[in-house]
Amino acid sequence: MRPNLLRQKLNAGEPTIGTHILSCWPTLVELIGDAGNYDYVEFTAEYAPFTMHDLDNLGRAFELKNLGGMIKIEQKQYTHQAMRAIGAGFQSVLFADIRTVADAELCVAAVRAETPGTGGRLGVGMRRDVGTVLEGGSPAYVDALNEVVIAIMVEKRECVEDLEAILSVPGIDMVQFGSSDYSMSLGLTGQRSHPDVVKAERKTIEMALKMGKHPRVELADIAGAKPYLEMGVKHFCIGWDVRILYNWWRTNGAGMAAMLTGEAEVAPAPQPVKTGTY
Repeated sequence: MRPNLLRQKLNAGEPTIGTHILSCWPTLVELIGDAGNYDYVEFTAEYAPFTMHDLDNLGRAFELKNLGGMIKIEQKQYTHQAMRAIGAGFQSVLFADIRTVADAELCVAAVRAETPGTGGRLGVGMRRDVGTVLEGGSPAYVDALNEVVIAIMVEKRECVEDLEAILSVPGIDMVQFGSSDYSMSLGLTGQRSHPDVVKAERKTIEMALKMGKHPRVELADIAGAKPYLEMGVKHFCIGWDVRILYNWWRTNGAGMAAMLTGEAEVAPAPQPVKTGTY
C-alpha cells in the first residue's frame, strides 16, 4: 500500500501546501509535481465534470510525482464518491456542506473500513489502491483506510453553532472555513468580510487548534497568508487552475488589445477572494 504523505505530515506536526485543480487532465498534476513545493493536489470535484476513469488517471499522476491527492465532494454523494476516489488512489477527502454531528459521522463512515471500532462502512474492493487483486481485504487495506485524511468544510450556520460537538467526532483531521457559503447561510450573500463572517472564521480556526484539529486556509495567492500564520495556521491550499487562467487571459488579452489599438488599457481583473471561498 502506498504511504499517505499528507497523513505523515500531519502526524509529524509539519506544515503542508496544496493547490486546487478543477480540470481532471492528469498532466496538470505532473506539472504541479515538477514545480515542487507542494504536498498534495486537491481535485475540486464538487464543481467539475469527471468520470471514474479520470479518477484513476489522477491517481496514477499522484503516484508518478509522489504527491498526495485530495478530493472535494458534494453532499449526498459522500459514500459513493469517497469510496471510488480512495479506490483510485486519493488519500484524503474534503467533505462539503457539513451541518450536524450526524453529517460528520457519515463522513467518517464513508472512508473507514467496516470493522469493529472504526465506525466505517467500506467493504473490500478490487481497485487501484489495493493493486486490484493484491491486497484487497488485507490488514494493510484496513490500515490504509484508517490513514485517509478526513477534512470537513465549516460553511453552514448550523455547523458553526454546533462546531465543538462536530469537531468532537472521532476521525476528523482538517477543518476548512467557507466564507461564501457561510455568508449565504446567514442571509448575507456575497458579504464575505461581514463582521459576523469574520468572527465565525476566527472561531473555526481557534476551536480547531484548541481541539487538536488542523485548520486549513484557501488563498488565491500568498499575499493573504500573514494573518493566518499569526493565528497558528500551518496548512494552506493556494490557487485554482481556473482562476489562474482567467486572470492571465483577461489581463494579458486586455494589454495586448490596448497595444494594438492604442487605446487605454483595460483595468486589471478583479482580485479573487483571498480566503475560504466556497
